[in-house]
Amino acid sequence: MYAILETGGKQYRVERGSILQVETLHAEVGQTLELKPVRFISTGEELLRGQPVIEGAHVQATVIRNGRTRSITVFKKKRRKNYRKTRGHRQSFTQLRVDDIVTG
Repeated sequence: MYAILETGGKQYRVERGSILQVETLHAEVGQTLELKPVRFISTGEELLRGQPVIEGAHVQATVIRNGRTRSITVFKKKRRKNYRKTRGHRQSFTQLRVDDIVTG
């Protein structure tokens, strides 16, 4: 059984027990969340497709940790103009463990 859900402007394919890293959700470690909207659910025998979402369906997940990714360097340059700019960026994330997929 798997589902396709949307969070943080991105879609993720999740199964029960899978771990995923999503855009920052303001939740404490150990807290249980209901993730909506769910776009698609496959139970093995049956396919549920949303138009565009499945009403009443959600994914229950537990927050494992909140953190930040490794630093990347952003370098900008304009040739022959003596323009150079160096910046760094670290993206925040929330790591989740999927506990259950509820079809509603």
